[in-house]
Amino acid sequence: MNNESQKIMNEIKKAIKGKDDVIEKVLVAILAKGHILIEDVPGVGKTTLALAFSKALGLDYKRMQFTPDVVPSDIVGFSMYNRQTEKFEYKSGAVICNLFLADEINRTSSKTQSALLEVMEENQITVDGNTHDIPSPFTVIATQNPSGGAGTQMLPQAQLDRFLIKISMGYPDYESQIEILKDRQKVNPINYLDEVATRKEISDMQNSVDSVFSSDEILGYITRLAEATRNHNLITLGISPRGALALNRAAKAKAFINGKDFVLPKDVREVFLDVCAHRIILNAKARIEEKNETDLLKEILSQVKIDE
Repeated sequence: MNNESQKIMNEIKKAIKGKDDVIEKVLVAILAKGHILIEDVPGVGKTTLALAFSKALGLDYKRMQFTPDVVPSDIVGFSMYNRQTEKFEYKSGAVICNLFLADEINRTSSKTQSALLEVMEENQITVDGNTHDIPSPFTVIATQNPSGGAGTQMLPQAQLDRFLIKISMGYPDYESQIEILKDRQKVNPINYLDEVATRKEISDMQNSVDSVFSSDEILGYITRLAEATRNHNLITLGISPRGALALNRAAKAKAFINGKDFVLPKDVREVFLDVCAHRIILNAKARIEEKNETDLLKEILSQVKIDE
């Protein structure tokens, strides 16, 4: 692992115990200029994880609790008439920041969820015909409760496709739970995290990820994986072109974190499930056979070969 990435991860681990793999996945997404969806039960540290990254990376951080009464203008802002200047002035919404935490995103309406579509894809928002840029770097970390819970509704596929990765944190193991209890006897470790990277340094790291080389063989491998999902008899909706691009970006970020300036097949494999599982839709036959998205993607990984 390169020094910059290791330094960031070590700082985050002061507040997030026993979840090194989750921390690395979030860092991969941020360096790939992507967004993160965390689906898990309440209380496992989703909000703490987002806050820890904002402090360690020196990012301007805003959090919004998504409830049924949140409206799009709360997120993107609105125009208000100023009598003194006799002009409409833009009042910024919560999304004008570097790291936006959309807490329990699946508890609000589809109309409000869709307010994030433009900003997640283009890093800009349009209000009353006027376009406003978002500060760079910019990342959305959204949390959601498992679908089917009271008061939740599934995110539309167009929204899911804009998240680079979807992950779960899970409960801590025994030793990690003991550490959490000890650390929080008197203070919260999140309050003592240091800024170990600046916004400019993060932008520079993102630019370095862009420069990581994916050979024609790697691009062919990614394409064959995507086509395998599109042609699978148990999958109704396979990986979109946006999903294939996301897989390449995530693999490049993974290679960068590992200290390489080129992508290896194992970099693609290691990010494949997190990047692609939320992008496919299974058919009724898959449910009858009790197959889930992860099962099928692992099967595809074993079938699609590439020379190492």
